[in-house]
Amino acid sequence: MLEIDRLRAEPIELMQRSADSILEGLDPEQRRVATEISGPMCVLAGAGTGKTRAITHRIAYGIAIGRYNPRSVLALTFTTRAAEEMKVRLRALGAVGVVARTFHSAALAQLKYFWPQAIGGSTPEILKNKAQFIIESARRLGLGTDRAIVRDLAAEIEWAKVSMLTPDTLMPNLAHRELPADITPIDMVRLFRTYEELKDERNVIDFEDILLLTIAIIEENPQIAAQIHQQYRHFVVDEYQDVSPLQQRLLDAWLGQRDDICVVGDASQTIYSFAGATSRHLLDFPRRFEGATVVKLIRAYRSTPQVVQLANRLLAARRVQPDSTRFSWAPPLELKSQRPGGPEAAWFGYADDEQEAAGIAEDIRDYIEKDGVPAAEIAVLYRTNGQSAALEQALNDAGIKYQLRGAEKFFDRAEVRAALSMLQGAAKGADSAESVPELVRDNLKSLGWSEKAPERSGQVRQRWESLETLVALADRLTHEREQQRQQATTNDAAELPPELTIYEFVAVLFQRSTQRDAPSMNGVTLASLHSAKGLEWDAVFLCGLNEGLMPISFAKTSDAVDEERRLFYVGITRARKYLTFTWSRSRTPGGRSGRQRSRFINDIAPKGV
Repeated sequence: MLEIDRLRAEPIELMQRSADSILEGLDPEQRRVATEISGPMCVLAGAGTGKTRAITHRIAYGIAIGRYNPRSVLALTFTTRAAEEMKVRLRALGAVGVVARTFHSAALAQLKYFWPQAIGGSTPEILKNKAQFIIESARRLGLGTDRAIVRDLAAEIEWAKVSMLTPDTLMPNLAHRELPADITPIDMVRLFRTYEELKDERNVIDFEDILLLTIAIIEENPQIAAQIHQQYRHFVVDEYQDVSPLQQRLLDAWLGQRDDICVVGDASQTIYSFAGATSRHLLDFPRRFEGATVVKLIRAYRSTPQVVQLANRLLAARRVQPDSTRFSWAPPLELKSQRPGGPEAAWFGYADDEQEAAGIAEDIRDYIEKDGVPAAEIAVLYRTNGQSAALEQALNDAGIKYQLRGAEKFFDRAEVRAALSMLQGAAKGADSAESVPELVRDNLKSLGWSEKAPERSGQVRQRWESLETLVALADRLTHEREQQRQQATTNDAAELPPELTIYEFVAVLFQRSTQRDAPSMNGVTLASLHSAKGLEWDAVFLCGLNEGLMPISFAKTSDAVDEERRLFYVGITRARKYLTFTWSRSRTPGGRSGRQRSRFINDIAPKGV
């Protein structure tokens, strides 16, 4: 009998040893996340504190001790890249068979499986792009639209649907929304209604409908709900601060009356409120799930103490304002770096944007050649995609390879290609004596350029920024030519260069466009702050840190400025070792030096900077 008992116990001992090995290398807080696997848990995880490590080890440990069946675990995140990374980590820990997906991927799989049973027939075709349906809906209503406004209208419809709003409930919620130009709240409601009717006529569904229909099937079919509840018993949700009301409703349907759920997030990294994301669910979790375990991960493994201190200081400097609303801000986690000390951050103010870009390119070359930092481990981050043009040119001039993340290269953008075509046509019929800056301004107005920037975010603003870059380039090249002519008049021996013509300006544009055709992989990363979320580099430049860009000019309320502060925090915490802050006093050479550096710089910069 003793031998039989020993044989029976042996698999358990082997399993326990495997479980113990999974916990090796975890810090005390991560170990707590990994081992306390019953009931609800809320993990508040600061930037670079190893949250993915903690939750993947939690799943693997639960499987190793027999508490979890791998096929009964649903791990949810927000991007396909994050889901694939989670799968790789789980496989490395021996946790094979776990379903790790985005909300939409998981919902679509269920929708296709249960549709014949719940609705009958085949699943409707999924609309890949809302643009054509929005254009047709606008035409039915007699509304004029262009490409940029259509994209902004699509974003408004997406926001409404993830916020669980319908055409009947939308109107009261538009009071604080900045709608595209010439679109009234009534227009928006009518367009939303017509868009939905058009989808029904054509028997198609859009991206948000995948979640809405999955929710409806689960909530209205007890048998289907029971099947799903039987399949998935344990839930892990990453980046929980980015959950929308629609995703939360789906999560509730999946969860049912159970509470075996672990959510992970950081309210200080909530940067997608404009798209319907809210940290309310994260902050409310302990109240909603009475007795929930709350674990704080504050040991920062990514960044040096110098970087972490600046990040902490930025969040601590925020002050409540009279118009601040509930859930717009949460008490931040104070991170503690676990890395050795590194270099202090660098701070540079430049005369203009061109000098700023050139200075960044020079510093990047030094990092690569003197400090041995690989180009792929360097990033330049900015607030808007329109800021990339000067950086692209400076890096190109310096012979430094680069790649853009989350955006097209400047000369590949539709509005820039349209501008080049228009200016090329204008050059053919232009008087050679016409002012280039004025001619460029006159022509680009028809493409959406105006003297004043649009007071809202979205595609209209992004298009304006691209066109404004061309206007600024015309100003700069004209200014440089005037300086050359002035210098020539003081030197009788020098030949007087001609005034800049529109022919020359267009030639410069096409030359720059051609220069950037070559692929440049594995180079320096140029990215907006939003698209840098979830990434990290050895060296990070945060550029264009002026009022109007950081915080952005259309951040009018205290809540909006709070989100800009969080976005800046995300930028700072992308850096492992080297961190540089830059700003400029003027947009163009010779322009007025009236620009103010960001108020956030004033919150964190050392005295004398």
